[in-house]
Amino acid sequence: MVQNVYIIDESNEIKKIINNLFKNKKEYIFKHVTTSKVDIALKNIPDLIIINEDSLKENATSIYEKLNRNDDNRITPIMVVSSNIEKKHRVDTLKNGVDYYIKKPIDEEYFYYTIKNILELIHMNRTVSPLTGLPGNVQIQAEMKKRLLIGEPFSMMYLDIDNFKSYNDLYGFLKGDELIKFTAKILCKNIHKLEESSNFIRTYRRG
Repeated sequence: MVQNVYIIDESNEIKKIINNLFKNKKEYIFKHVTTSKVDIALKNIPDLIIINEDSLKENATSIYEKLNRNDDNRITPIMVVSSNIEKKHRVDTLKNGVDYYIKKPIDEEYFYYTIKNILELIHMNRTVSPLTGLPGNVQIQAEMKKRLLIGEPFSMMYLDIDNFKSYNDLYGFLKGDELIKFTAKILCKNIHKLEESSNFIRTYRRG
């Protein structure tokens, strides 16, 4: 799956570095965006946003706030690259909703693996149900494989909500979502009461 990274930079400095670091990685697309085009860019919901703080012509805090106000992009991690290494500034930046802070001069190897690891984590997190926060198919297959390989006895239970499609048709998808979340909450609450710590729950929506 191709992942899109937006680089907010008035100078194009960071994109040149990244293009060189990821020249053999076709699964990532890096797009240069100026601050005046941020609103347009956000409509595409990138997987990661990288900001060259030194190049910004407007107050950096206002950019961070704008990004965090956008509901569609609240799940998108923000990385800042800056030559300001004062601890107070770095902490204030993180308080404003920035997730990662890279100091200049850039250590290119560190920069490369930070970006790569973030994007891999994002890819894995997409297998988690955004509705319930419970694991999806990738995790359950890994869990089953692990238990089979070590020869651990286990039980599997599949629960289905009867007539769920009819419920959705009658009351709408929002009510259906609430029912899914409520069911997941009940399952988690009761399973976690048990002493067995290796219990595993996932959800699957059908209909």
